[in-house]
Amino acid sequence: MTADNALDVDVLIIGGGVAGLWTLAKLRREGYSAVLLESDALGAGQTRYAQGIIHGGTKYALTGKLTASSEAVADMPAHWRACHAGVGELDISDAKKLSDAHYLWSTSALTSRISGFFASKVMRSRTASLEDTARPALFSHPDFRGQIYQLDEPVYDTLSVLLALAEPMMDHILEIDASSVEAGKDSLAVKDKQGASYTFNYQQLVLMAGSGNRDCLAQLGYSQPEMQLRPLKMVMMRGDLHDRVFAHCLGASVNPRVTITSHTDEHNNIVWYLGGQLAEEGVKRSNTEQISQAQKELAELIPWLSLTNSEWGILDIDRAEVRKPGGARPDTYYASHQGRVITAWPTKLALAPVLAQHVLQLVADSGVKHTGGQLPTWPRPTIATFPWCEPHRWGVH
Repeated sequence: MTADNALDVDVLIIGGGVAGLWTLAKLRREGYSAVLLESDALGAGQTRYAQGIIHGGTKYALTGKLTASSEAVADMPAHWRACHAGVGELDISDAKKLSDAHYLWSTSALTSRISGFFASKVMRSRTASLEDTARPALFSHPDFRGQIYQLDEPVYDTLSVLLALAEPMMDHILEIDASSVEAGKDSLAVKDKQGASYTFNYQQLVLMAGSGNRDCLAQLGYSQPEMQLRPLKMVMMRGDLHDRVFAHCLGASVNPRVTITSHTDEHNNIVWYLGGQLAEEGVKRSNTEQISQAQKELAELIPWLSLTNSEWGILDIDRAEVRKPGGARPDTYYASHQGRVITAWPTKLALAPVLAQHVLQLVADSGVKHTGGQLPTWPRPTIATFPWCEPHRWGVH
């Protein structure tokens, strides 16, 4: 280790997803000398698997009342819209918006149930019932018998959001060799992918590495906070698809029966990405069984859709969160402070901005001083690709 590679930084962040990058940008904007370390391509963790919906809490209120989860994200669509318009706290105007709204549709059997709910005072500001002529193309089919509502929930291409955040910060992001990390209470030694060595002397360490937080905490000698992994078995479909769909189908529980977002693969084919209750319950099924269940659901919910030439793929995902009793879903983001370490999980993509603000406040409250300092020139980090653009993801295995 040479003296030239011993670096003093105010805040060191581990984890290059949207939440980590949003936090880096906020800290830099406030004048802190901050550096982000990532052991893989930026966005290679949970970011590239996200559906990109900026939830406003509607799906969490489907029991007929507002919940802690629904209120935690209520302001997020407006917050993200402002940033995408270039007038928010950060400028992500270069990001790609996939849809200005997400939709929710019901089958005819549930029409009466949701009509009263969406007409309620508490939901009128978040939703709008659509007339036949205003429906998305897929739901303008004469065989559609349910109702459809427009939700105030934009949908973004998550990797384009990540790139919009990362591009101005590239000189402060280092892609490291994960096996080289030696962590201490006030310093961290690493090597980059080319073998160059660095020691970062930090005032505050922020762990935003998703599932990697557990190993980071263990290396630092901490057993708290505990982490949980909640699995999903997401489904991808491509083929004779002519409509881009961004919609939840209302089911009998708090979770939508199925959630569909639309993306494009490496050949610009439309890809439907299926989550919701289908993905939650799919962890109990084999890949073949999950594909069969997805086909059954779509045949029942969208019977006019042809699945004849469809190709399918499965994505097994673990959502990393703070541990909750019984493995319950956390209502909102999480951040805790112990010694010089802040551990954080965003819980949902939509909550990245408020988590970043919370971390910024924790850093300020801990008395971190603005020291500045020059950084060496290092290679630019790489950016992840979407899983549906990787040929090996397709086909049932």
